[in-house]
Amino acid sequence: MTESVTRETFGGARAAHEGILTRQSARESRARTYARALPIVPVRARGLTIEGADGRRYLDCLSGAGTLALGHNHPVVLEAIRKVLDSGAPLSVLDLATPVKDAFVTELFRTLPPGLADRARVQFCGPAGTDAVEAALKLVRTATGRTGVLAFTGAYHGMTAGALAASGGAGDVRVARLPYPQDYRCPFGVGGPRGAELAARWTESLLDDPKSGVPLPAGMILEPVQGEGGVHPAPDDWLRRMRRLTADRSIPLIADEIQTGVGRTGAFWAVEHSGVTPDVMVLSKAIGGSLPLAVVVYRDDLDVWEPGAHAGTFRGNQLAMAAGAATLAHVRENALADRARLLGTRMLTRLRGLQDDFACVGEVRGRGLMIGVEMVDPEAERSPGQGKPTGSADTTGSRDGRPAGPDSGATGGRDGDAGPGPHPAAPVLAAAVQRACLERGLIVELGGRHAGVVRLLPPLTITDEQAEAVLDRLADAVAAVARDPSGRRGVRPDQESVRKD
Repeated sequence: MTESVTRETFGGARAAHEGILTRQSARESRARTYARALPIVPVRARGLTIEGADGRRYLDCLSGAGTLALGHNHPVVLEAIRKVLDSGAPLSVLDLATPVKDAFVTELFRTLPPGLADRARVQFCGPAGTDAVEAALKLVRTATGRTGVLAFTGAYHGMTAGALAASGGAGDVRVARLPYPQDYRCPFGVGGPRGAELAARWTESLLDDPKSGVPLPAGMILEPVQGEGGVHPAPDDWLRRMRRLTADRSIPLIADEIQTGVGRTGAFWAVEHSGVTPDVMVLSKAIGGSLPLAVVVYRDDLDVWEPGAHAGTFRGNQLAMAAGAATLAHVRENALADRARLLGTRMLTRLRGLQDDFACVGEVRGRGLMIGVEMVDPEAERSPGQGKPTGSADTTGSRDGRPAGPDSGATGGRDGDAGPGPHPAAPVLAAAVQRACLERGLIVELGGRHAGVVRLLPPLTITDEQAEAVLDRLADAVAAVARDPSGRRGVRPDQESVRKD
C-alpha cells in the first residue's frame, strides 16, 4: 500500500510539474532563457537547496544570477521582511524618507570603499541593475557635459538601450570599445602581466592621440570581474592603471559591481582587491537581499542633477531595503567575504584537477565564489599565436598555492611567449555539461563569449560539505560528457544560451 501511494504521489507531482512547464511554454515570451536550459519548477528552497514540484532536490549554484548572497530564504532575511510586514509600514514610498531606508543607507555606506563612503551620495533607481547603469551613464554625462563612454570587450551591463550599448555584444556601437585583459584568450597573444600592460597602453594611446577619433569621454565603465563575459577577473595592477588614467584626465570611473559586490569575490566590493576607489559604483542583485533593488553610489561633486532628473516608480521598495540591510550586515558581521575568498581558493584548486584530467576543460578561473570552467573542443585546431594556455586564473594566488605576485589580479601564468593558442570554445559541450549537472541535482550557469563557460555562483553561506558535493557532481558531469562524445550533440536551438539577466 505504501509503495503504491508513493508511486501515485510521485506521479501526481510529476504531472503537475509537466503541466506548469507546458503552460509556461505556451504563455510566456520566446525571450525566456533560464527556463529553457533548466526545466525545473521550484516550490521550496532553503540555503543552497531547491526542491522542484516533481519532488527532486537540487544544489543551486546559480543563486538568482548572484542575487542570493545568503542563499534562499535565509533566517535573517525572512526576519527583516516579516518585521516590516508586521509593523504596518508602507511598502512602496517612491523616494520619501523612512526608517527602513535610513537603516539601509547607513549599512550600505558602512561597507563602501575608503575614500568614497565619507563623501558619497546614493540614487535609488528602478529595481534592476540595468536601470542603475542607465542612471550612472546619465549622471556622468550631466556632470561632465560630455557624451562619449569608454567600455570594454566582453562586458555585460544590462538589457536596456544604454546598458546594451556599453556591453560587449552591442550591435549599434555608441561607445569606444577597449580591450579587457584576459590570459587564456589574450587579444594581444601574450597574456599575463604583459598582455594587461598592452591593454593599458592601448587605452592610454586612444585617450591621448588627438587623431584617435575618440574625444574625451564622459566616463569609463568596467566590471572588476567580467561575469557574463566568461569569468575574467581584472588584473589588480591593470585596474589601478585604469584608475590613474581616468583620474589624470578627469574621467569618472564607473565600477559595475552588480554581480561582484557584497562579498562575492572574496572582498566586500571587488574593487577593494586592487585598492581602487571609483567615482561611481553601480549596485544591485545581492544588495536587495533577494528582492529587487538597484542604486548608484557616487562622489558628491558629481551630484549636479536637477530634481527629478532620474526617477523610478519602484525605487522605494521597503521590503527590499529591509532585506538588503539585513544581508549587508550579516555578510559584514560574519566575515563572509573572507570565507568566500578561502573557500573559493580551495574550490579552484580542486577544479584545476579537471583541467589536468580532461582535454575538453580549457581553463579554470575565478575569484572568490565567482568561478568559471571554460569548455573547449580538443579535436579542433588551436588558434594561432595566442600564447601558451597554462590554465591558471585564480586571482587569489598562483597555481601551486604560493601567494600571487604584485599583479595578483592577473588571470593566469603565461610566460609571454607566443605559441599555439587555446582550442576553440565548445558551447555545445558546455551545454551538455550543464544538462549532466542538472541530471545529478546541480544547477549551474553558462556564460562566456560563446556560452562555453560553465559558471558557479554559490551563496556565500555554502558549507564545506556542500562545496564538496557541488564539486563531486560537476566533476562527474564533466567526466560523463568527456566519455560520451554524443553528449556534445543534440542541443536544441531553444536551449542555446543567450543573455538572461
